[in-house]
Amino acid sequence: MPLLIRNLVLAPGEGDELLRTTLTRRFALRDDDIRDLRLVRKSVDARKKPQVKFVCTLRCTLADEAGFLARYGDDPDVQVVMEPPRQTFPRLVHPGRILIAGMGPAGLFAALRLADYGLCATVLERGKPVEDRTRDVQAFWARGELDPESNVQFGEGGAGAFSDGKLTTRVNDPNISYVIEKLVAFGAPPEIGYLAKPHIGTDRLCTVVASIRRFLEQRGFDIRFRSCLTDLVSRGGRIGAGVVNGTEEIPCRFLVLAPGHSARDTYAMLARRGILMQQKPFAVGVRVEHPQPLINRIQYGKGHHPSLPPADYALAYNDRATGRSAYSFCMCPGGVVVAGSSEEGGVVTNGMSTYLRNSPAANSALVVTVGPADFGDDSPLAGVEFQRFLERRAFAAGGGGYRAPAQNLMAFVEAKTGGRVASSYRPGVREVPLGEIFPAAVTDTLRDGIRFFDRKMRGFLTAEATLTGVETRTSAPVRVGRGEDFQAVGLAGLYPAGEGAGYAGGIMSAALDGIRVADAIANQISAQEGSSI
Repeated sequence: MPLLIRNLVLAPGEGDELLRTTLTRRFALRDDDIRDLRLVRKSVDARKKPQVKFVCTLRCTLADEAGFLARYGDDPDVQVVMEPPRQTFPRLVHPGRILIAGMGPAGLFAALRLADYGLCATVLERGKPVEDRTRDVQAFWARGELDPESNVQFGEGGAGAFSDGKLTTRVNDPNISYVIEKLVAFGAPPEIGYLAKPHIGTDRLCTVVASIRRFLEQRGFDIRFRSCLTDLVSRGGRIGAGVVNGTEEIPCRFLVLAPGHSARDTYAMLARRGILMQQKPFAVGVRVEHPQPLINRIQYGKGHHPSLPPADYALAYNDRATGRSAYSFCMCPGGVVVAGSSEEGGVVTNGMSTYLRNSPAANSALVVTVGPADFGDDSPLAGVEFQRFLERRAFAAGGGGYRAPAQNLMAFVEAKTGGRVASSYRPGVREVPLGEIFPAAVTDTLRDGIRFFDRKMRGFLTAEATLTGVETRTSAPVRVGRGEDFQAVGLAGLYPAGEGAGYAGGIMSAALDGIRVADAIANQISAQEGSSI
């Protein structure tokens, strides 16, 4: 019976191969007592700076487990692993067509799960394959040439393809291991299976996405790029077809709607069709960029060792008087600030890191919560218009050409001008008082939050840091209504999924939601065949 052994410690510079010796010494074992050994979790413990350490958990089987448990069964770091039942997927046959709209994490993992059941689907993606999309994104960053259908938001892989590739989530779901195993099988680094804060990096994530596409094509999936879902056809209260690019009608029995959080034209189409949608709170703000060595010193102390990963942080502040919160979001150690626009005349920022996280700067979104009271309208699309308003103000402030407004961090907090401005954002920045772009409530909360962050991380508030705006695409501004069966309220067969539908917040949670939707479709098909999953 497998065991989990927790709280085994490695010092910076010590390799994972020393864990076997650490285990034998701690529990007075011989090397041949260990039958199998696997690292399942590794995290950085920097609570006692500068004595930073790695804390590890091992999964192992032993020759004499009964004797070991008799001696150490009461040790809180020893746990018997109860093996979950192996997942099985009945082979299903469905005579009708399944459509998947969107090739972000939700759409891709819905497709992979359907393939487990032996099902196929037509997969629509409004943008380009990730290889072509990458060239379009690079052209935009270099010359300000925006393709509204192929950019950081739209294209194979979704918005997460140009990010840090983080796989952390607060969701507790048994399918997390399924997602990790699939990603590794398609080329992600194996250590995402045990690191406490796993990430793939945009460079490796793009190759993983392409590998998933090739697998699906081999399994009979029809992958269509430059194919935007522009309308729905319903018959008798059920989805009957999806309309592509305003011309082609594709009959379907099930439609997975996974458009991503920036598909504003899709939201407008759903509103026209009377699909239930609600305003959803989100957050807006800026990207802050510090020298990575400064963040390392703050988080690790003077004893920073080169074997430690680039330091990250997570910060939050709540203003009890107003109920607003400010927090860091999508922190990218060793990364860059990138242009994430998807509409002409609007500036959007995002953060991105490669797998190695080896740039000289750390960046993170610093954002403030906003909600229906800020949008000024009860329309379900009022949040979209609030985003658009800020993005257009940022475009104008940047002087055109998708240059972004930027300001020295200290100058922003002190409501002054001047100070060093150094941003990795391309196509470039223009120094602007950022407080003039946002509503006063957002600016005030952000300033108060930054002062609070400096009390938590001494040195965070520094003239060495730059703010670049605006960050508006933190999550979807709407939620598409769906029932417990995952179908849209009032339209059977339509399955809203992922971040764009308002049910996820990142790569992992979006992938998990796509899996849940695929399982719900499989249950429907299985019920029609007279059995249940």
